[in-house]
Amino acid sequence: MPAYQHLLDKAVEYARSEGGTEEEQVANAMDKLFVSFGVEILKKVPGRVSTEVDARLSFDKDGMLAKARKFIALYEAEGIGKDRVLIKLSSTWEGIQAGKELEEKGIHCNMTLLFSFAQAVACAEANVTLVSPFIGRICDWYKMKTDRKSSEPQEDQGVLCVTKIYNYYKKFDYKTVVMGASFRNIGQALALAGCDLFTIPPSILAQLRDDQSVVERMLSVEKAKASDLEKIHLDEKDFRREHNDCPMAVEKLSDGIRKFAADAIKLENLIKEKMLSKKNGQ
Repeated sequence: MPAYQHLLDKAVEYARSEGGTEEEQVANAMDKLFVSFGVEILKKVPGRVSTEVDARLSFDKDGMLAKARKFIALYEAEGIGKDRVLIKLSSTWEGIQAGKELEEKGIHCNMTLLFSFAQAVACAEANVTLVSPFIGRICDWYKMKTDRKSSEPQEDQGVLCVTKIYNYYKKFDYKTVVMGASFRNIGQALALAGCDLFTIPPSILAQLRDDQSVVERMLSVEKAKASDLEKIHLDEKDFRREHNDCPMAVEKLSDGIRKFAADAIKLENLIKEKMLSKKNGQ
């Protein structure tokens, strides 16, 4: 978009000043661009911004740690403290363990591409700040792959998944916050009223604004404490087995990583084109 070309130009200039190979310059430009967008968002919101680590590092714990530290350093260079940043990581076993190490250093994390209860339990045990389970993508999978075609919110598999995660966290006093994400309709949002946080698209926000019905709180600490959930512990082998037992989660996690990685490659190609035009004096 033309309105943001100055951020891309700034990122490319930063990368050129840092030097290195073309690959290194492209990586530096992309990192700077992500942080530049984060800085602009933080000018408009009082809270935090999530900055996502490249999905191609989803199975590389050390790579994710290095990238997260780079983001924090770039934010600090812009005068933004780490308390206003969430590092967004894929909820693979490696991503969750990277999140655990970052949290121990005071760097807060948002675990994305979360579809299974096993992922949610491992994230809580890692003491990450926030998880963002994808309600809509879970619902989409069940409608496509099974005979569960009901559109009733109470039978929505995405709603049921987030409800279980919320209840588990609250029953056992985990500090990790649940942020429902990937909403497809207003019914899903209302069915999860009371969840810690939502990330909702403008179209559904507009529907909520215009809806005059009474909203009933569906999730609460009191209800969670009364649930029959039992506490479990997952080491790596248990995590991989439990996650693997959920075909939806396996498929959606893999699909999400591939799609996010494809977007990263598109952005790299855009940066390369910009770098070439700068080099040629255009």
